[in-house]
Amino acid sequence: MLKKQWKNIKSWVKFALAICAVVVFVVFYIFNIWSPLRKPVTVVVTKGTSVTSITNYMVKNRIIKSSDLFYFSVRLNGGKIMAGEYDIPRGAGVWTIADMLTHGKVATTTITIPEGYTLKQIKKMLMNMPYLSGDVDCSSSAAVCNLGEGDIFPDTYRIARGTARLAVLDLARKKMVSIKDSMSGFVYPQPLTNWNEVLVLASIVQKETPKTKEMPIVASVYLNRLRKNMRLQADPTVVYALTDGFGDMQGTPLLRGHLKIDSPYNTYRNNGLPPKPISNVGRAAIRSVLKPAQTKYLFFVADGRGGHNFSKEYSEHQKKHGIWRGIKKEINGIVDYNQ
Repeated sequence: MLKKQWKNIKSWVKFALAICAVVVFVVFYIFNIWSPLRKPVTVVVTKGTSVTSITNYMVKNRIIKSSDLFYFSVRLNGGKIMAGEYDIPRGAGVWTIADMLTHGKVATTTITIPEGYTLKQIKKMLMNMPYLSGDVDCSSSAAVCNLGEGDIFPDTYRIARGTARLAVLDLARKKMVSIKDSMSGFVYPQPLTNWNEVLVLASIVQKETPKTKEMPIVASVYLNRLRKNMRLQADPTVVYALTDGFGDMQGTPLLRGHLKIDSPYNTYRNNGLPPKPISNVGRAAIRSVLKPAQTKYLFFVADGRGGHNFSKEYSEHQKKHGIWRGIKKEINGIVDYNQ
């Protein structure tokens, strides 16, 4: 008798477990698999949008089938949806969609601000990115409204699509503040006396060479010139002056006559450093100034291979300059006057 009862109990347990399994599968299917979506869609939730409004929109556009199931899913996930732009994948169920919207799992993108870009170049680049919002300029006492050259740290930033352009600039500004703080232990090399001068020289180095290993040597050349009260004669400073701070000749060659431009940024006409940086600099350029190579070089010229040849004496520099002039003429017939 007991054996028979035990068998009946076991049978009922198996039946109950089977029913539970079916229920779990049905619930899982309804909330996670049952979907009218046959292709990915983007849903934009603006600030202040109600759950009812977004639900009606998704039902109308066949993103979800049941408004009741979506309401229930949202309630179980906290009851509030967050503004943003969402990429809903193909076949997403109501639970997946509700989880995305209630936890702010917005679509993201990456923005790379190149090293050596000027503020004008960065703003132009951001304005050409359609997945950002708002303008790049503002008028208030906020730090992001009063950016200067050198305030932005060039890097790759991961942000939500639809982020305000000013917010991107502010993110890069704050990163530069943190970079400055991280380098507070360095002693400024003579004759530099403050952070602005470090950034100014780093911005020139950044524009002169793309090679990280060469940057400390280029920095040493300019520091040696400053110590001897020689003019820096840095072509990028002339370019900055000629282009009204844009920093790119856009294919126009730099000629000897350009070196006469009257500007505080023209280091062919003025002694010492320009008043402000001429670009926004990366970590390597800053480090090259704070920890320059120990050399006696006073001159350098392009070597035709993406780097530079360095010289201690002007006579030696003239020979190397002549070689580069020949290479340049072979390439496009334009003589370079880099000193």
